[in-house]
Amino acid sequence: MADLSAFPITTRWPAANPDIIQLYSLPTPNGVKISIALEELGLPYEPHLISFSTNDQKSPEFVSLNPNGRIPAIIDPNGPDRKPIGIFESGAILLYLAEKTGKLIPADAAGRYETIQWVFFQMAGIGPMFGQFGHFYKFAADKVANNSYPMERYRDESKRLLSVLEARLQSRQWLMGDLYTIADVATFPWLRGADIFYGGREVLDYKSFPAVMDWLERCIARPASEKGLSIPARPD
Repeated sequence: MADLSAFPITTRWPAANPDIIQLYSLPTPNGVKISIALEELGLPYEPHLISFSTNDQKSPEFVSLNPNGRIPAIIDPNGPDRKPIGIFESGAILLYLAEKTGKLIPADAAGRYETIQWVFFQMAGIGPMFGQFGHFYKFAADKVANNSYPMERYRDESKRLLSVLEARLQSRQWLMGDLYTIADVATFPWLRGADIFYGGREVLDYKSFPAVMDWLERCIARPASEKGLSIPARPD
């Protein structure tokens, strides 16, 4: 049995099975990237709910694994050299899991880097811009009621990014063509979230991006997505 005692987070969220990957997350656009990837890869894992309502992500135990205090994070008891490893940042976790299994990423070097650049596109563009759009459109609307600039700025940048995806997905099933990769896993939860969590479908004019919408539906319909999108389960 793996010894995870070097990770203080396990004192607050003990591992029922320390021999499998421990996932510390919440079903947000960033969080579900990892549960979806784990489902796609068929890797056994144990999810632990990190609740924002009680500021779990800022607790000393969680910060001991991710100093930035953000979900998701994992512990893999069978990391490099068969030693446990902790990893935070969703993009880094996706790349780690893809390289660990040799799946969800092309085998050739050129294809690998092309995939990574689209993961970075999500991390640097889609996530931050959609997140700021949602903040000002839904959660801080009262604070900017007399100033439309913040919402309009992030709305327009989000639509520009959607146009980049639209061009990329012309005549493509997935972002990398015929191969479903971590680039798709990284990106689609944010487009889904902008609709479901922020109610931004109309404001972001989703109907003007038909290739993106078809791709989004394909991503959501995958069995691994249908399961991973609700893991860890929120309390009733």
